[in-house]
Amino acid sequence: MLKSHLHLNLFFSTNLIAQYASLGSMSHAYTLFSTFQSNDVFLWNVMIQGFVDNGLYYRSMLLYSQMRELGIQPDNFTFPFVLKACGCVKDVKFGVIVHGNVMEFGYVLDVYVGNSLISMYGKCERLDTSRLVFDKMPQKNIVSWSSMIGAYAQNGHYEEGVLLFSQMLGEGIRPNRAVILNVMACVNRGNEADDICRVVIDNGLDFDRSVQNAAMVMYARCGRIDIARRFFDGILEKDLVSWASMIEAYAQADLSLEALKLFKRMILQRILLDSVTLLSVIRACSNLASFQHARCVHGMVTRRFYKSQIALETSLIDLYVKCGSLVYARKYFDKMQERNIISWSTLISGYGIHGNGREALYLFDQMKASIKPDHVAFLSVLSACSHGGLIVEGWECFNSMSRDFQVTPRPEHYACMVDLLGRAGQLNEARDFIERMPTRPDAGVWGALLGACRIHLNVELAEVAAKYLFELDADNPGRYVLLSNIYSSSGKRNDADRVRALMKQRGVRKIAGHTIIEIENKVYTFVAGDQSNPQSNLIYTELEKMINRIREVGYMPDLNFVLHDVEEEMKEKMLNVHSEKLAIVFGLLNTRPDSVIRIKKNLRVCGDCHTATKFISKVTEREIIVRDAHRFHHFKEGACSCGDYW
Repeated sequence: MLKSHLHLNLFFSTNLIAQYASLGSMSHAYTLFSTFQSNDVFLWNVMIQGFVDNGLYYRSMLLYSQMRELGIQPDNFTFPFVLKACGCVKDVKFGVIVHGNVMEFGYVLDVYVGNSLISMYGKCERLDTSRLVFDKMPQKNIVSWSSMIGAYAQNGHYEEGVLLFSQMLGEGIRPNRAVILNVMACVNRGNEADDICRVVIDNGLDFDRSVQNAAMVMYARCGRIDIARRFFDGILEKDLVSWASMIEAYAQADLSLEALKLFKRMILQRILLDSVTLLSVIRACSNLASFQHARCVHGMVTRRFYKSQIALETSLIDLYVKCGSLVYARKYFDKMQERNIISWSTLISGYGIHGNGREALYLFDQMKASIKPDHVAFLSVLSACSHGGLIVEGWECFNSMSRDFQVTPRPEHYACMVDLLGRAGQLNEARDFIERMPTRPDAGVWGALLGACRIHLNVELAEVAAKYLFELDADNPGRYVLLSNIYSSSGKRNDADRVRALMKQRGVRKIAGHTIIEIENKVYTFVAGDQSNPQSNLIYTELEKMINRIREVGYMPDLNFVLHDVEEEMKEKMLNVHSEKLAIVFGLLNTRPDSVIRIKKNLRVCGDCHTATKFISKVTEREIIVRDAHRFHHFKEGACSCGDYW
């Protein structure tokens, strides 16, 4: 082209710019673009589109601004590209300016521009404006409906999304794949999922692989993991998304072993892994608290991803934290070439749940030197202060949010402060703090107060908190169980029975407690009084010996943690067969004497088991790490990292 002087021809050069952009070579495209001093809007549109298609959104917005400064009038092809850029970077201010230009140049009735406005406002969390644009459109096409339903899905307004889809069908509009994918993201109930699938079949989309993948995720979200698996098995040519979606579905349903089993099958079929799949696998390992699986996945990430992948690296830090290894988490954090606010927050939170509040504060101060903390970072450090009983430091962090960083506290931050005050025994201060909240306290806030009332056996305040929780969080069995336990521990058996009866009346079921332990890459699960393990006889024999050993060095069973109205001798027997104790004894029988025993409890660890484990760590000279639903406990030489502050 240079030899034949065709580079001076606007038509040929514009096409060449488009080709360079499509190949990702924006430096060549922009160099060629810069040689022209042209007011041709098509040329500018091609360049703007190139930046957008290659993820250079700010460059496209800058180019649009330059275009306006030069007096070049945008057309109906310019606006969709620029609005897409605004949405992707969530720059609603620039989007509003572009919207003003749309009105100025008379494209407000253009359906394609209107669709782009709906999408942009949706991504910028301006759902009301999205709907306003949608409702004012004199003509709508299928993309208009799809964009609006997608905006509802992105902003968590799922019922409105499903309702709009029904309205669309009522107007006789036939859905396409894009609409189906967007509405599937809105579905949370099994009957709605069945209705959507009937529409899919009626419109001949049931063999579309993208739709099949989305249906799988939809049913998993509705709690129908069995139907999700049927969809997965029915996909004849499974792509990477199919495998990743099913693995993620299992991980989210807390069926981690099934997720890892499917992942192994995927590897055997030599399917190339991507970061999304590995993130799902990491989630499954986190649920299991499997240290051996963590090391294995870490190796895969190192081998397959040479370039820094900040999301994967941060997830690995979180994985090591949840597997009880702060040492590995910190080593990996220190090796990261690049860190973002999530990386810092993850490790700060990790130090908190492991009881290292001071280290969390030190790390938070380090972070502030380079990155402005956001609401997540403050939540992590406030939680760390709560776990560590750092009241003065917690108040300072909370007050600095709006004072120094212009971060408005959210309900979860208030819940952390209530937890901090409550754990320290300042229950009246916690109640006063709740009453001074500028917004209505949510279930998290009242739940924190109820938890504090359990620690300090304050029945009066517990009843106040429970009254709100039974309205705000009526389906959560933990709220009823906690109040019932407070009554039982206070000798109010009739009140405890009344709460249990209320649970039954409302159809709320208590979550069964269990403890898992991993030995030689195999995961074993125990429940209270478990007899399913092949070594059960040996476990109970050794358990009895262990109870006698720790009694000799000062252990006394705390019968308050048996909530059944039975004789004291029976209470002690019931305490001895708790799942935590069974798992620990199984670990002692099947691991090397110098190794760390790691167990995970799905609920809060029993207080008596906590005491017993301290004594077990002393008499066996073993380190025992217990992860429960709220935090980690590192037992060593008869002491726990929580300092009995939990």
